[in-house]
Amino acid sequence: MKPYVRHSDNSKEYYFKEGCHILELSNSAEDPALSIARARVASGVTTRLHRLAGVAERYVIQQGEGLVRVGELETSVREGSVVIIPPGVSQNIKNTGESDLIFLALCTPRFTPDCYQELSD
Repeated sequence: MKPYVRHSDNSKEYYFKEGCHILELSNSAEDPALSIARARVASGVTTRLHRLAGVAERYVIQQGEGLVRVGELETSVREGSVVIIPPGVSQNIKNTGESDLIFLALCTPRFTPDCYQELSD
């Protein structure tokens, strides 16, 4: 790994089948230990129930409010909340507010599409 600065480009945001918009801030094979993405969930939307095989995830809520489900835990979240999601544990989040719910998703090791396992229809 070499030192560098990566600048985000909002035009690279894309819709992910989970039910949210994703902007990859850092996710590359050159830094396999961690990926960072900004997730945006529209008002009233609940993401699909899923888990990440072999990947721990943390949500850092930056804006909005919601209801998160991680395994048997179901609780509200708001700006400043940090959600810890162990590898292989089911998860989803619902935006209960009137504006977008925005959070950082930090994955260790880094997120790759093959670790995503959908659990809902």
